Amino acid sequence: MDIIERMRAIIGDAHVLTGKDCARWAKDWTGKYHGQPMAVLRPASTAEVSQIMRLATETGAAVVPASGNTGLVGGSHAPGRLVLSVDRMRAIREIRPGAQLAIVDAGVVLANLHSAVAEHGLVFPVTLGARGTALIGGILSTNAGGSNVVRFGNTREQVLGIEVVLPSGEILNLMSELRKDNSGFDLRDLFIGAEGTLGIITAAVLKLRPMPAAYATAMVALASLDDALDLLNRVQAASGGAVEAFEYMPGGYIREHLKMRPDARPPFAEIHDVNVMIEIAATAPKDAIPGPDGALPVIQTLETLLGEMLAEGAVLDATIAQNEAQRAEIWTRREDAGEMSVSRTPAIPMDVALPLDRLSEFLDRADLALQAVDPGAERLIVSHLGDGNIHLTIWPTATGAEQSEMVLERIEDIVADMHGSFSAEHGIGLSKQSAMARRKDPVALDVMRRIKTALDPDNIMNPGKILP
Repeated sequence: MDIIERMRAIIGDAHVLTGKDCARWAKDWTGKYHGQPMAVLRPASTAEVSQIMRLATETGAAVVPASGNTGLVGGSHAPGRLVLSVDRMRAIREIRPGAQLAIVDAGVVLANLHSAVAEHGLVFPVTLGARGTALIGGILSTNAGGSNVVRFGNTREQVLGIEVVLPSGEILNLMSELRKDNSGFDLRDLFIGAEGTLGIITAAVLKLRPMPAAYATAMVALASLDDALDLLNRVQAASGGAVEAFEYMPGGYIREHLKMRPDARPPFAEIHDVNVMIEIAATAPKDAIPGPDGALPVIQTLETLLGEMLAEGAVLDATIAQNEAQRAEIWTRREDAGEMSVSRTPAIPMDVALPLDRLSEFLDRADLALQAVDPGAERLIVSHLGDGNIHLTIWPTATGAEQSEMVLERIEDIVADMHGSFSAEHGIGLSKQSAMARRKDPVALDVMRRIKTALDPDNIMNPGKILP
């Protein structure tokens, strides 16, 4: 009996896909990576995942975990390999409002989790443009970021425990519900962000937070990025650290967005060079209950600060959402960034992190470097400004790997010189392996290889990813 037939015996004929039925998994969201899998396996339980991995180890078959297929770095590229999709593992096992936690399977869609916990007056604070398709397993495996990192941190900070199936098929139970547990190595964080190269995350215990009672959401045009950082610090101080999103959209981004969405409204009557979306979330009644005049205190706080900075000349214009429709319009402008970044080819996407007070310097230096390498190239910039993460997509005038590597190396040189990171939140996958080879500490790479060899001696877990 060949391996496909044996897999069918484990999970049933209907859940082992081959040929054209694998089309959904044969290319990534960006359209850059194409490759026909040997088969797509869709188990429904951790026990079935365990059996699959035992058989894979026995036969030496490589297994590539897959979630919502919304990754940007080729992490689920699997030509000729077995894809293990967790998309049938969709149980929200428990929501415990008292402990503010949820226990979920890896195949739960992020938007569905948001809806489920909202019924209890809670939120899971990871939010992404792809929340309607992204699955919890993939979000954990890439340690996803998103727009709320400025307040809550990356996905890793939202996780109490996980369940992992190792390459051997052993089930590693790390499903802790504890806020404090100092009992040895932190194995949980070893698998979060490992992109399925060490094992398959099948379930998780997630932290929840109180649902905000009110929001103050605004688009603000500023004289400079330094003024934007001043705005962030002043609002954080005035709100008690309640800024949940602080997103930079320069004038070029606004113009590109209006080209892609001609029915969209520009944020202001004229297009400014520096535009920031800011959102404050209020949970305390003192900030969320309207006053005698009907005004929300959280909005008044933001209005006061914007007025002060307008008088100083730092703020050039501002508009605050007055209802949910206006708030949604502001968010849509920002969340269209993913589609915009892949709207042209060829494209060189970069996802870097810098110290907050050096973002303006980085962008100036990156512009000069790009002009030196490819004077006709265009670029799209959008940034999670509050946590120092810049998404820089370059549309070069010439195609080819050599041109792309030249551009990448020039920008990476600047990032390294400024003590930043070449990878902020999208992971490594295939796309950033050359950067890993150039930039990652050699000792760190060696330690990663030793861990990989110890847990996956036959190299069957998502081989060829992350490590150059």
